[in-house]
Amino acid sequence: MDRYLRITEIFYSLQGEARQVGWPTVFIRLTGCPLRCHYCDTTYAFTGGDTKTLDAILNEVKQYGARHVTVTGGEPLAQKQCATLLILLLEAGYQVSLETSGALSIADIDPRVEKVVDLKTPGSGEVERNDYDNIRHLQTHDQVKFVLTDRNDYDWAVTKIKKYNLSTQCDVLFSPATGLLEARVLADWIVADRLSVRMQIQLHKILWGEQPGR
Repeated sequence: MDRYLRITEIFYSLQGEARQVGWPTVFIRLTGCPLRCHYCDTTYAFTGGDTKTLDAILNEVKQYGARHVTVTGGEPLAQKQCATLLILLLEAGYQVSLETSGALSIADIDPRVEKVVDLKTPGSGEVERNDYDNIRHLQTHDQVKFVLTDRNDYDWAVTKIKKYNLSTQCDVLFSPATGLLEARVLADWIVADRLSVRMQIQLHKILWGEQPGR
């Protein structure tokens, strides 16, 4: 039986964030998301998209000749066949990363996948959706990301890092929400507190702004 996913876009660009920043990457953006974060920059992926078989997706990815593939959304784990797609990509020899909100379980995701788990801060409006059980499934090659809108978000994130010893489990990423928190302000906070976190600024937005598919 054919297996399908609803796809908003598949495109080739530079990875704009996380550990693989700067690498040429094929992005597979799945359609749909159960969350509605206030600062979301991919609302166009909430609905629409095209239904594609997993084989068709793999064939399209192959055309780019890339080494890295990122599966993102929306919230990719909202579609059940996402986990199967990740395995097929791994078996095809790609280095695979998954960008997920952290609201849905990562327990059954193939351990070879590099997971970037975006824990939602109070400023997102979706903080109650975090599934903290995901933390025990993190591996050293995974990453936890906090998108911060203000000082309250920053202090909240620092509390979570300490509570769950996140910095000893995997990389922790702090990212300023575009238009809400100045990058320099966040940098000063991190340096002043000597946090063991990696600050990131979204490279793709610096290069191409809010243009979809870049």
